[in-house]
Amino acid sequence: MTKIKESSTNFANKQILTNDCPEVFAISIIGGQWSLAICCYLINGSLRYSEIKKYLPNITERMLTLQLRKLEENGVVQRRVYAEVPPRVTYELTTIGYELSPIIRELGKWGNKLKGDPA
Repeated sequence: MTKIKESSTNFANKQILTNDCPEVFAISIIGGQWSLAICCYLINGSLRYSEIKKYLPNITERMLTLQLRKLEENGVVQRRVYAEVPPRVTYELTTIGYELSPIIRELGKWGNKLKGDPA
């Protein structure tokens, strides 16, 4: 993931849109193919890092880590570390994350409709 220079016009435009349009703000939190996909799998319950990786075999470990951190920073995903040997870490949606469930399901229905899939 690349950072946009704060002095760029692109950054200013993004800030204005994010501040003025709640839909753009929401998409900035879950936007991108991996963040939404991660949320889709976490709707069914908590998963370990390796389980998420199995569901998304084409994501790099670095990208998965970055996306999980972004979702955690935005309050969508909670990282839980268990005091065990070896350490166990799970990821699950927060209350705010679970509020995405009906939205994600509707996006799925819409996507199937556009693809022509009967679902």
